[in-house]
Amino acid sequence: MPVSPKPSTRRPARFRVGALAGVAALALAGALVPATASASPEPPIAEIVTSDNVEHIANIPKTQALTNNNSDLAFTGDYAIGGNYDGFTIYDISEPESPVIVTQVLCQGGQGDVSVSGDLLYFSVDYPRADENCGSPAVGVDDPNGFEGIRIFDIADKANPEYVAAVRTDCGSHTNTLVPSKDGTTDYVYVSSYSPSARFPNCQPPHDKISVIEVPVDNPSAAAVVNEPVLFPDGGNPGGTAPNGNRVSATTGCHDITAFVELNIAAGACMGDGIILNIADPANPTVVERIRDDENFAFWHSATFSNDGKKVLFTDELGGGGAATCLESVGDTHGANGFYRLNGHINDHGKGDIRLKFDGYFKIPRHQEPNQNCVAHNGSLIPVKGKDFFVQSWYQGGVSIIDFNNPRKATEIGFFERNPLTNQSLGSGTWSAYYYNGYIYSNDMGQGFDVLKVDDPRLNGAEAVTHDEFNPQNQTKY
Repeated sequence: MPVSPKPSTRRPARFRVGALAGVAALALAGALVPATASASPEPPIAEIVTSDNVEHIANIPKTQALTNNNSDLAFTGDYAIGGNYDGFTIYDISEPESPVIVTQVLCQGGQGDVSVSGDLLYFSVDYPRADENCGSPAVGVDDPNGFEGIRIFDIADKANPEYVAAVRTDCGSHTNTLVPSKDGTTDYVYVSSYSPSARFPNCQPPHDKISVIEVPVDNPSAAAVVNEPVLFPDGGNPGGTAPNGNRVSATTGCHDITAFVELNIAAGACMGDGIILNIADPANPTVVERIRDDENFAFWHSATFSNDGKKVLFTDELGGGGAATCLESVGDTHGANGFYRLNGHINDHGKGDIRLKFDGYFKIPRHQEPNQNCVAHNGSLIPVKGKDFFVQSWYQGGVSIIDFNNPRKATEIGFFERNPLTNQSLGSGTWSAYYYNGYIYSNDMGQGFDVLKVDDPRLNGAEAVTHDEFNPQNQTKY
């Protein structure tokens, strides 16, 4: 287990229920936890409910090694890498019905957002530690020597990852986005973070920027911050309360960015603003379009482009992920996805322009309980040629499969969710759900790693698309 860096290169009438009890010992041995087919109008506590076209085929509960919240996922070959606030887990998914834990790395720091590039793993540290070493104690945000930023691991040997570098960034790294150079020699990592304070020595206001880390692929130990572009020179959305009572976050940085390198664009979800970036020069991203929706969006959280790059889906993390927002009383446009059409393009020389036109909202139609935190969270496209389907996590709202071919009439066509746990407090559910090589993989904050299989004629053809590597925040054309 590495300790310090070393130099190196959202229910229809029909559904399926599956029991969860008594699975921990089996899952640790790599055994699947099957979903059994039975019918019940009110499934018992802690059981699984799915639409009739979704099957839950496996679960690996969290282990004693990493007991904190699970977070994001990335994929390489036959492996899924699951982030956790205390480190990361590498799963062998060569047999998706029976995933196996290969190794777990304990390296605390909060958030644990992950991206993978060849043999390199980029890992976000968002809570300060005494130094950059794994195992170093937590320190206060007022400690000027506290480390936050990106840790870089070499995962060529999946059973024995090697910690090779650490790069400090202002305000740490809440999320990170891989932006590979077109010649393959360099990785750029866009680091998003927010919420500065005058009492944080390493996170001073105004924090209207992102950090750009340059990583020579053949020499990752030389990784360094090469730019800190200011995206909001006017300070961004000042926040406050809209005329309809919607509370809007002030923009003090970005939450997440998704890059579409082939099209020279990226979409940034930045608290009170949604933006489109020109990334023809990846070391020097510039804002070419900015939008707001103060009547409905509270916190611009993440973004995904359609396969052709002519649409973009932004998510709103109403309530910060810890609130019950999938309630009838909240409505269908608060805490929803917002769809926009892109007009224009950016060429390889960085010339051109982009304009966005609003096209509709989507929110899961399955109202949740008042004790279930539920809001739009991380997801990815399902690769169907010429069509737009999206799989997405909604915390305790579960996993939703969405048809947004007509963004004005986006609909849910499938789902997977768990009923509330006994005495469940707000703060659980699936963080991220992504389609990868024929299956949906979900990282549940409390219940572990889930594998789903979808059988729906609308998605025919998706299984024919395979990836050698997949970072949902780094899109490519299928």
